[in-house]
Amino acid sequence: MRALTYHGKHDVRVDTHPDPQIVNPRDAIIEITSTAICGSDLHLYDGVIPGVLKGDILGHEFMGRVVEVGPSSTLQVGQRVIVPFTISCGQCFHCRNQEFSHCDNSNPAEKQDVSETLYGHPMSGLFGYSHMTGGYPGGQAEFVRVPFSDVGPLVIPDHLEDEKVLFLTDILATGWMAADQATVENGDTIAVWGAGPVGLFAAQSARVMGAEQVIVIDHYPHRLELARKLGCKVIDYQQTNVLEALMEMTGGQGPDAVIDAVGMESHGFENFNPVDTLKQKIGIGADRIGALRQAILSVRKGGRVSIPGVYGGMSDKFPTGAMMEKGLTLRMGQTHVQRYHRDLLRRIEEGEIDTTFLISDVMSLEDAATGYKNFAYNQNEWTKVVLKPKWEKGRREAGRARTETSLGTGTEVRTEAPVHA
Repeated sequence: MRALTYHGKHDVRVDTHPDPQIVNPRDAIIEITSTAICGSDLHLYDGVIPGVLKGDILGHEFMGRVVEVGPSSTLQVGQRVIVPFTISCGQCFHCRNQEFSHCDNSNPAEKQDVSETLYGHPMSGLFGYSHMTGGYPGGQAEFVRVPFSDVGPLVIPDHLEDEKVLFLTDILATGWMAADQATVENGDTIAVWGAGPVGLFAAQSARVMGAEQVIVIDHYPHRLELARKLGCKVIDYQQTNVLEALMEMTGGQGPDAVIDAVGMESHGFENFNPVDTLKQKIGIGADRIGALRQAILSVRKGGRVSIPGVYGGMSDKFPTGAMMEKGLTLRMGQTHVQRYHRDLLRRIEEGEIDTTFLISDVMSLEDAATGYKNFAYNQNEWTKVVLKPKWEKGRREAGRARTETSLGTGTEVRTEAPVHA
């Protein structure tokens, strides 16, 4: 089969790999019909996640049809499914408590040492996201083996096209969980850092949950326009003092809750950033937390801080004093996709939530390297890339994020540093 393969920092290629096989009775083999490039994949692309090896198959947002099942799988050949990016056994303490991304059994014992040393406990298994998370081949491929297929995949009705449901695998559920962890209540003001895919879905989710005012902070004009179309107010942090603007927009109180959808590669949010960047490059500090610092300083006293943005290591100049003195509540973590995906599927079917507005580009899996490069360096235009394994090389179509705006082609790659929002 053909699959997108890691060859080093900023070097991904589509290579030929052996087709996956049934290994355990609960396995299933999925033929991929659509897969996507996630903002979290760019952390791998930039070389800031440990445990990614040459030859690894990337990708954790994918869906397709079942082509083979093990004897203990509950799926049937021919069913159409989305597959959560988290691999969960369904039987451990955490899975029984719907904390699916904390599964104790999905990361093989021989792969647990690094994350246990870094974090105090081993991580669960994730598709296509380093050997710290099990070394499982990802779904930017023609086929993928799905462990614990009786727990993770959700069967999708045939009348819903891929683009409407693909993001149930990760970013839609992640945005929803971000808003859920922010404890959004009717009448709240919610501020979201980052108008990337997760940030926009978090903003959309907060509005669905009853927030009166949602404010999105970024600097890319097109991404901010997408936020406006969701009914949000926006702040361009390059043009405006964010803290002053938020105080003015909230009557001097600050937002009720804040959501950091940027994560560990935050650029440009405050003056600590050059120091953070240098430390990350020389290996003495893994995370740049400019957006998170700003969010913590701006939220009202007694407010809530939700962090769906990915962090992977240590952080410097974390505002511990502001957290304590303001009495803030902080919640974060990998998404428990299976906790939310059935309800979100219902909301999609009923027209309450739309996901297709985000897609800028649909292209062949064979052209995935071009998709990665543009998604990293042309972030204003390339808001979300969907890859099609069955398409011939060179085929590319514009998604709604392009066709409903006056954007240019966005095919020329710029060389400025990316912002993973």
